[in-house]
Amino acid sequence: MGEIFAGRYELVDPIGRGGAGAVWRAWDHRRRRYVAAKVLLQSDAHTLLRFVREQALRIDHPHVLAPASWAADDDKVLFTMDLVSGGSLAHVIGDYGPLPPRFVCTLLDQLLSGLAAVHAEGVVHRDIKPANILMEATGAGRPHLRLSDFGISMRKGEPRLTETNYVVGTPGYFAPEQMMGAEPDFPADLFAVGLVALYLLQGRKPDSQALVEYYLAHGTPGAPEGVPAPLWDVIANLLQPDPQSRFRTATGARKALAEAVELLPPAPPEADPVEVFDQLGPLPAGFGPQGPSSTAAVTPQAPTAAAAATMPAQPTGAPTGPAATAAATPTAPTAAGFVAAEPTRTDPRGTAATAAYSTPPAAPAPAGFGPPPVAAYEPSRTGSFHLPPPSRPDTAPQPVPHPSEPPARPGGIAPPPAKVTAGILAVALICFAVGVWALTRM
Repeated sequence: MGEIFAGRYELVDPIGRGGAGAVWRAWDHRRRRYVAAKVLLQSDAHTLLRFVREQALRIDHPHVLAPASWAADDDKVLFTMDLVSGGSLAHVIGDYGPLPPRFVCTLLDQLLSGLAAVHAEGVVHRDIKPANILMEATGAGRPHLRLSDFGISMRKGEPRLTETNYVVGTPGYFAPEQMMGAEPDFPADLFAVGLVALYLLQGRKPDSQALVEYYLAHGTPGAPEGVPAPLWDVIANLLQPDPQSRFRTATGARKALAEAVELLPPAPPEADPVEVFDQLGPLPAGFGPQGPSSTAAVTPQAPTAAAAATMPAQPTGAPTGPAATAAATPTAPTAAGFVAAEPTRTDPRGTAATAAYSTPPAAPAPAGFGPPPVAAYEPSRTGSFHLPPPSRPDTAPQPVPHPSEPPARPGGIAPPPAKVTAGILAVALICFAVGVWALTRM
């Protein structure tokens, strides 16, 4: 079995690795499902602060893969996310090469939709690239991507964790203003989306530096081979070196993309569909779809129908309660094969008989545990005492009242006789009258 982290997450097998941590497939024992767990590899203050920022991000969107929970165990920390099994866009390109334009438009629409939700929270991703865009394993159905890895993301206005002239991100997907050390902003993410679009259409990583130099020297280049002009108009706007010339928001870019899709030629009927396969592989030995095999032994199960059928049935009208339970519980035989009767216990105060009401014997304690043996209801040598067991109402003897004694009242103080009561009321009325007369004379 795998290592259990913080008593909840059982690490199964590694499925990825990044600059700050390793990603594992893990079993959540509380929610009883598989999750992706990112385990932090370093524990210095700088890395921990980035980790805190990333795990604090909570964005609920179908095309965003944000952290769901986190845990710490000694000097290790992790956070968990949904488990996405289709790999990344890099896997899709590795399987098919350049993708059809309409398929790319579907992916870009989903990416811009998720990015709009991220920007709506005031967060700049700063590391959009094919490896950080994961795919659900949908087969030949409609693709479903999710934007992930918010390790270097930051909210606008938050203090930076790097020096002003130090660039953080993936080379080849930087916006020109990032290279100049500008403050992170939303248009920088849109520039990276344009580079991802070129990557999907051409099947190879674009040369962002050569593109920027061409823009600055000759203006907007023409559409590359195999890229429809309406789609290129949108991508070319995303790749403008000047951030003021790009789309200002992901929502605006998404609207322009929807208009361009209407102008695209229909896909050829003989085109093969793009399938997104499961890239995680089978579970290791000891794990199944319902979790690790060891959980079946520790998870309480309800009695099955077969087990219920083998239980002895209680006859109609049989007594219930402690006596019935004691009668139905088999007593362990002695070495001679007979049942040992419990000796009659005596009450030191002589107030109740206890032989007729005995509790079932408790399970023996392990060796070395339990209270020291003490004689039944004998006074303790430490000065304390033991109370006898409670008397059963139907067996305890009841005191017989003497014929000459008046019937006992249930309790409390007896009321005074009627003559005394009348005298007390008369005195109270006289006091009240004197008080009223005194007030009228003032």
